[in-house]
Amino acid sequence: MPFLVARLARLLRVRLPGWRLALAVAVFVFLTSWAAMAVVEPAGSGIASPGTYWWYFVVTAATVGYGDVYPASAGGRVVGAYVIVGGIVTLTLLFTQLSAALQSVRGKRLRGLVGLDLTDHVVLLGYTPGRTARIVAELTAEGGTPLVLCASEDVPEDPLPERLDVQFVRGDLTSPDVMARASVARARTAVIDVRDDNEALAVALAVTHANPRIHLVAALRDLGRLGTLRYVHPDVQGVQWHMPFLLTEEANDPGIAQVYSDLMTSGGHGNTYSTRLPEGFPHRTFGDCQTWFGRTFGATVLALRTGGGPLVVSPGWDTPLPEGTTLYYVAGRRIEAARLRAGG
Repeated sequence: MPFLVARLARLLRVRLPGWRLALAVAVFVFLTSWAAMAVVEPAGSGIASPGTYWWYFVVTAATVGYGDVYPASAGGRVVGAYVIVGGIVTLTLLFTQLSAALQSVRGKRLRGLVGLDLTDHVVLLGYTPGRTARIVAELTAEGGTPLVLCASEDVPEDPLPERLDVQFVRGDLTSPDVMARASVARARTAVIDVRDDNEALAVALAVTHANPRIHLVAALRDLGRLGTLRYVHPDVQGVQWHMPFLLTEEANDPGIAQVYSDLMTSGGHGNTYSTRLPEGFPHRTFGDCQTWFGRTFGATVLALRTGGGPLVVSPGWDTPLPEGTTLYYVAGRRIEAARLRAGG
């Protein structure tokens, strides 16, 4: 039957896509079966009347068969069988077309060809096997913020298909098309983690052109290139490529990279030091010690170690401080031992 309809369409020079072919089969079967039923059925059966036949056709073609209307003659039953076959063919064509459409959409998503409609999301540009999966895991650890992974054309399809919370876009990372499909213009943060610093500069230029106000973070092999990047985006934050955890921290909490940079730079506004509590130190809990350090020296105690025990970062306020405890603190300069012994 589809063959006959297709041949007829070819003779009429009409192209019938899958959806239209199913409709054409349904209309063809309806009209031909209606005409045949009007011929073979007795005049008194009423099945071929316009107000009745459409209902009979629908329930018969769908193989529901309520039994409220049925043919009385043998010829009418043959026409009914023809309607059933036509209905099965139509439904088969429809489900085949639906399945093909779904597979096409899924295939486009896997290949990163579908445009996304997102706002206030994070865009991760660049893919490195293993490394990117860890960065994605950290970026999504707290949940709530959509993430788009953009990979270059040498990545054939979504490398993280099991991550249903991560969207995928593929293409030239410097192209306006990728910027548009990843909704960079409406993104909150862009994280650049590409193959080299020259590519990072090119991608940063594309991202800034798409969204000049975006929070931009870039992994660099040479942090000396950060000055060049800031010609493109004055507020871009750069982190060492071998410290991917800083990418995620800066993406989630803007400004963290600057804090780390200051702490790790000799002569910065805040340097890290350690000291052992002297005998007779009067502040016996972490809270008292923290308050005294802050008021007296403008310092902040970050962690402590008691004896040979483990390092405790940000301990509880009531944590006891026995003599000999090592404190790790941030201050503008080292605190002299004599002032610690004074303790007041």
